[in-house]
Amino acid sequence: KEAEAVVLFPGGWGTQDENFETLTLVQTGKANLVPVVLCDAPGGTYWTRWKQYVEEQLLSKGMISPPDMNLLKITDDIDVAVQEILQFYRRYHSSRMVRDNLAIRLRSPIGKKLVERLNDEFGDIITGGKMHTAAGPLSGEGDEFPDLQRLILKFDRQSVGRLRLMVNKLNEAE
Repeated sequence: KEAEAVVLFPGGWGTQDENFETLTLVQTGKANLVPVVLCDAPGGTYWTRWKQYVEEQLLSKGMISPPDMNLLKITDDIDVAVQEILQFYRRYHSSRMVRDNLAIRLRSPIGKKLVERLNDEFGDIITGGKMHTAAGPLSGEGDEFPDLQRLILKFDRQSVGRLRLMVNKLNEAE
């Protein structure tokens, strides 16, 4: 629960346990949103075959939803794995639920146009109102990171895969 990122390499029962536990905790919001990277040996098929199993046995039967697949990255290139983690924290710092609001803390500020685009593209994960920014901590958030801008939304708490896509958009935007 304290990890800033999770990178898993091919392994046995323990590896599978850590993988599914991490994905479950992130997907259900019981753990912080973090990059999860499944890293294979160059040319290896361990994680791509695992993904085929997940798609055939879980996704196709409705046990998980398509956006849940956004919670992980599969690669056989360690440089791609490192870049996935660095890119995740390019602008995103952390997030916290404060009553009914999700406060996404940002390493660098965003403008109104980006907020409008995010509202248009990710309005389906909001339970009411629109996303907006705040200059510092929300009442009840505590004094953590007072200098960071927040993106505030009434997150539905179920669409974590879509939330991960939104974080990617935040990080990609100039």
